[in-house]
Amino acid sequence: MPNSWIDFLPTLLKGAEITVLVAFFSAVLAIAMSFAAGLSRLSKLWIVRTVTAVYVEIFRGTSLLVQLFWLYFALPFIGIELPKMLAAILAIGFNFGAYGSEIVRSAVLAVPKGQWEASVALNMKPWQRMWNVILPQASLRMLPPFGNQLVELIKSTSLVYFITMADLTYQAMVLRNNYISWTTEILVLLLLMYFVIATLVSMAVRLLERKWTTGRL
Repeated sequence: MPNSWIDFLPTLLKGAEITVLVAFFSAVLAIAMSFAAGLSRLSKLWIVRTVTAVYVEIFRGTSLLVQLFWLYFALPFIGIELPKMLAAILAIGFNFGAYGSEIVRSAVLAVPKGQWEASVALNMKPWQRMWNVILPQASLRMLPPFGNQLVELIKSTSLVYFITMADLTYQAMVLRNNYISWTTEILVLLLLMYFVIATLVSMAVRLLERKWTTGRL
């Protein structure tokens, strides 16, 4: 029997390491998909817009938990077996990438029309206009909503518990089942650890936003 709640920390920290890894790689994928899909929604080619719209609507219109189950439990029936970590990263990354694409699209469209016209007048190529003029201005508008999305993404990693991945939630539930009398302490620790991780991410985003804003004044 544990002597105090501190005895639970090593096990929970081991789970927190998995949670942070899943969150980090999912966030990288989500941001990449956000920009790819967000900019594709603005393409002049209807086929690109259509394919992207299908991706966005499917992943926004269905449950993340169902997507996770589908990738991990359903794909093996057609001969595709994904490791737990990869299934978790793909499900969370594609799901939040679909939501993030709307952040990118709306931020780009929010750039004043005069900026677009000025870049055209300077005879810039389309990719030069986007990279050098539009995206630097749009990115500042994206930071606050992306910060919120990252916090939601971190909380969503708890769903990997359902594919028996040994994340923070999984480890907490194992401890709870083994030490029923310590349920309150274990769940309080679980809550606090998610809160600390999310708070650190929020602080990092706010710091980045402050530095970015200062650099543009």
